[in-house]
Amino acid sequence: MKKPFLNLIFFILFLNSSIIEAQNIQIIPQPNTIIYGKKSFIINENTKIVSSNDAKLIEQDLVNYFKNEFNLSLKTTQQGFAKNNFITFKIDKNLQNEAYELTVEDDKITICAKNKAGWFYGNQTLMQLLSYNSHYSQYENQIKVKGIKIKDAPRFKWRAFMLDEARYFKGKEQVKLLLDEMAFLKMNTFHWHLVDDQGWRIEIKKYPKLTEIGSKRKSTQIGPLQWESPIQSAEPHKGFYTQEDIKEIVAYAQERNITVVPEIEMPGHSTAAIASYSWLGTSKKEIEVPIKFGVGKDVYDVTNPRVTQFLKDVLDEVMTLFPSKVIHIGGDEVKYNHWKNSSSVQQYMKEKKLKTPADLQVYFTNSISNYLQSKGRRMMGWNEIMGHNLHEYQDENDTQTSQKLAKESIVHFWKGDVELATTAAKNGYEIVNSLHSSTYLDYRYKNLPFSKAYAFNPIPKDLDVKYHDKVIGLGCQMWGEWIPTIGEMHYKVFPRIAAYAEIGWTNLENKDFSAFKISLKNLQDRWASKNIYYAPNEFVEKK
Repeated sequence: MKKPFLNLIFFILFLNSSIIEAQNIQIIPQPNTIIYGKKSFIINENTKIVSSNDAKLIEQDLVNYFKNEFNLSLKTTQQGFAKNNFITFKIDKNLQNEAYELTVEDDKITICAKNKAGWFYGNQTLMQLLSYNSHYSQYENQIKVKGIKIKDAPRFKWRAFMLDEARYFKGKEQVKLLLDEMAFLKMNTFHWHLVDDQGWRIEIKKYPKLTEIGSKRKSTQIGPLQWESPIQSAEPHKGFYTQEDIKEIVAYAQERNITVVPEIEMPGHSTAAIASYSWLGTSKKEIEVPIKFGVGKDVYDVTNPRVTQFLKDVLDEVMTLFPSKVIHIGGDEVKYNHWKNSSSVQQYMKEKKLKTPADLQVYFTNSISNYLQSKGRRMMGWNEIMGHNLHEYQDENDTQTSQKLAKESIVHFWKGDVELATTAAKNGYEIVNSLHSSTYLDYRYKNLPFSKAYAFNPIPKDLDVKYHDKVIGLGCQMWGEWIPTIGEMHYKVFPRIAAYAEIGWTNLENKDFSAFKISLKNLQDRWASKNIYYAPNEFVEKK
């Protein structure tokens, strides 16, 4: 009778030791499968990195990492020249896109993946494993890392961070810093909001006034009352990215397995463009780039062939700069009274048998979708592109529509009853879930505390399992109205970006907020070393 009892004791002790060991593996986002080995691998000056033409940039990242972090100068060698004590990258076509397997044995470390994306993410995990979960001896100039096998793949294919620079221009160096942190956290989509009422931030060579006029405003609304504030800065604000800047940033992102998805707002949030070329608007009046935030003074006259040609010309230059298959057109917060007050727009609607402004918006949006498809691209927009009634300033009758949004569209859900998202999924649309109350980084921590950010699930609770694959991921949005400085942006983004990274990557059953907060300390140390002014722990859970 004693032997089964002893076996049970041994099993419990083994289980407890495994749990303790698991808690020592501090990696964000948390890997989905971890198997522990008994032996260890020693990395020293004799360790080689086996070279592969397909993984050149990743290998160089690793060489730089060892030099910068541990002052170890590792050399590369060709396949077959290292018998032991090496790090190698191998192809495994059976793995899914972005998946990887990382194995630490007593004589080598192997990262297997189907493609460069998987190798890149395996490399990020290896660097976190070595930095935070190994023993470095400065005297022996070596790193001891325990044997481990990690099998990992993302939960969602769309793991996005959005930066709004239309309101405040931040510049190349900050964008690159954000891309570095996204890559380290295995986020793969940089949603770049470059155009809005208060600023146009991208050079379009065919229409130079967009940056000559539209990238500048003479003052900016400021003050603690925010949207209701009467206070002005009385200081001009300006800035835009040249096409060469854009190419540089896109290339930088590509090296980090990040796709840059530009957002070019239409038909609303277009005042900066209309201030540049008055004929673009419905009123045709000369206006200035707004100095107050909120929805703008006019919208594009989408019934005018000259305006729609302008938008196609802009998109042509945008598509030349951005290889992304997805182009975001915004589509949110279009004040329909501008169209209702235009006799030419009303005449156009009668000719096309469009009964409501929402009909006109969906009709226009589908024409842009068709144009993008003809160029091998795909349209994405905020969920107003479906004709949803989300705003109190709209007449409910104006938001009734019989038009059906093009099926190829990606619906970016941000506001409204969650049933709107489930209905879109049931109707076959792919969805990126960015519900504002859970993902808007401009919100104060008392409104969106760290725990609430971490608890967000992009798949709506009541969505039938058969539609789960229609939710392709999530975005977290750094809207810029009230973040004039880089430090304020850092405070809002960090540490919440890490929570969204884990939501996007880690399977629901493997998430653990307590373990996540322990691992977060490592990221905070990294951020501090890079002069990222993250919000202190005592502020991120403010009530």
